[in-house]
Amino acid sequence: MGPTRAQFIQYAPAALALAAAAAGPWSALAAAAAGAGAWASNVSAPALRSLIACGITSTGCGIAAQQILASGMNPLFALGLAVPAGAAALAHYRNTASLLTALPAKTTAGQSSQAQIITAYWKEFISGPTETPGRKLIQAGAELTHLALDVGDDHVAFTGVITLPQGQQVRVKAADIASVYQVPISQVEMGDPKHYAPNALPVMVHLMKAAVQPEIAGGVPTTPEQVWAAHVAIPDGAMPGTTLALTRYNGPLDWEGIATRDRKAIGTVNLQDLAGNLDLSAIQIALAPTDKPSQMGVRVMKEHALTHGTMLSTVVDELAMDSRGYVRLGTYIDANAALVPLAQPGSGARHLYLVGGSRSGKSGVLEQILLSALKSRIAVILSSPQAGTIAGADLTAYCGDGLDEAMGALRLAYAMMLDREARYRDPKFPFTDPLILIVIDEAHMLLSASSPYHAEAKAIVEQLTRRSLKRGIGVILATQTPLAEDLGNSSIIRSQLLIGGGAVFLRCAKGQGSLVGTNAVQGAEGIDLSMIPDSWPGQAQKVAVRDMSGLDTTASARPEDGTFGLGYLLTPGSQAVQFRSLHLDVAPVALAAGLPPVAVEDCEAWRHREAIAQTPLVDQRGKNLVGSLTDLLHRAQKGPTAQPQPQAQQGSTDPASPAGAEGQEPIKPRILALLRAGNMPMTVETIARKLGTPVNHIKPRLTELKKRDEVTNENGLWRSAA
Repeated sequence: MGPTRAQFIQYAPAALALAAAAAGPWSALAAAAAGAGAWASNVSAPALRSLIACGITSTGCGIAAQQILASGMNPLFALGLAVPAGAAALAHYRNTASLLTALPAKTTAGQSSQAQIITAYWKEFISGPTETPGRKLIQAGAELTHLALDVGDDHVAFTGVITLPQGQQVRVKAADIASVYQVPISQVEMGDPKHYAPNALPVMVHLMKAAVQPEIAGGVPTTPEQVWAAHVAIPDGAMPGTTLALTRYNGPLDWEGIATRDRKAIGTVNLQDLAGNLDLSAIQIALAPTDKPSQMGVRVMKEHALTHGTMLSTVVDELAMDSRGYVRLGTYIDANAALVPLAQPGSGARHLYLVGGSRSGKSGVLEQILLSALKSRIAVILSSPQAGTIAGADLTAYCGDGLDEAMGALRLAYAMMLDREARYRDPKFPFTDPLILIVIDEAHMLLSASSPYHAEAKAIVEQLTRRSLKRGIGVILATQTPLAEDLGNSSIIRSQLLIGGGAVFLRCAKGQGSLVGTNAVQGAEGIDLSMIPDSWPGQAQKVAVRDMSGLDTTASARPEDGTFGLGYLLTPGSQAVQFRSLHLDVAPVALAAGLPPVAVEDCEAWRHREAIAQTPLVDQRGKNLVGSLTDLLHRAQKGPTAQPQPQAQQGSTDPASPAGAEGQEPIKPRILALLRAGNMPMTVETIARKLGTPVNHIKPRLTELKKRDEVTNENGLWRSAA
């Protein structure tokens, strides 16, 4: 394969210069032949002039060298004449090399500037006037006019107008131009023929495009602002149209900032979508709404700030209520103490709404509240339908453990409110009696429509949340989900709890923790409690690969072993903020320091507490709740049987019915005989059905038998103690 035209133009003069010393006069003929060949190859005028000058210089040097050698002079003088010949060849090489690098090497066009080279290519392959044999021009006469160059450090482009005589139409295509200049067709831009004259069409050719900036790839460390703009602020991102301004930066996985949307509210943010945009786990991100709806605080954590928790034993002195009525419940994400109000000095008590599923840390929060109440000298009436779930039950003044007893505790709490209303006519509670907290654990077991005490419990709790605060009685109500049915579909209970205090939201079951729609809570919009993981990132993998034979069965649980107590705290007038309750490294009872439970004041309701706890306070339809202390005490003195009961079935000979000849006492031996014979736990309804006796006759007898330790009650199931 022979040399290309560009190589011939560059290296032929150098060969002539080296051969000049030997060729002598014949080098003139060789130079003339090279010049004729270059002219025949349609070389541009500047390149041809450079070639001729180089040939003349080389020829002159060769003739002079030949004469010196022929005259017998020192050969070194002849050799010295090769220096100007070589300089001429080097100058010609530099003149042509700078012009040919911007174009494909296969062209024969040598120009003194890029514009001349571009024009030469256009004339040779597109417009003419000359046409090489065996090759057809793309469109003869289609000249390139108004040529303009755009040359930079990282790009080269030219623009022009393809012009033809009047009456002709441009037929040059982008593919034709791309093939001539050896560039991709995407780098050729031509004007729309509909907008220009048929014989004048603008064109732009990018001979070398600027390098495209690499797109931000997920997982590649870069600035948070870039990641935010590329993935979060886009139309299908978690927070479209927002910009991020950093307030703290300690690395790509440890920073804080403010997201702002120009003149528009950010609205509800899906934390899972945001975590996906940032290529993080949801637990590594914390949102903090600000006072402006167009701004949202964002925090990204390499390791969650609350992973290791705060031990209860280290802050036990902070559990007592301060002068403002606040106690410490845990630690915020910013390491500040998380405070909740239990009282409002000079006005009364406060409510608290607690939501958390199984293994979320809800029981630990309740135990901590019981300890805070003890240290603050607040009396507690505990209603726990699920028996044996609260370890701090010994710190209470009255404990209703089990479904029936829990309902009795609610009745007593209502009676205490009526008693204080009768004794204190002044709306402002004078605080001569201790504050009282009514703690209702697993409230859905009493309030839901499936509960046998649904109507009565709902009526009592509604009245307590409405009327008890100014009498120094607060309600702390705990459920497993924020769903309306867990509160008996009562909007009054939820609204009064949130208005009269605050809320603690812990992890819930999947699909049951969304605080939107009918479950929306002001200040906690958009939070989905089911998205709080049950373990920290990587913890599940540690358990999966653990060798079971190496487990230490004596090791105590550590805060980083699970996300117990992790959730959101909502206090009156603020936004929900991520926090974690105190880690119970010791039993709350062990920190009671021997303090006795705070007793309720001596009053009529408290003195008749056992009778009140067994007396239903509504009629059979769930209406007409007892409205005064006098009526309540009168009903309690008559006993449970004073209430209207369903008539026994026709033909019934139940000795426990009101018409029975043997009265009601023989029912207890029958209950004991049934439980001992079956040797299986039974519900109240099952016992009543087997004995053919109304449920309302069975419940008080079971309560009396339990006090004698003859039967036991576990989660609503009764069993013989013998």
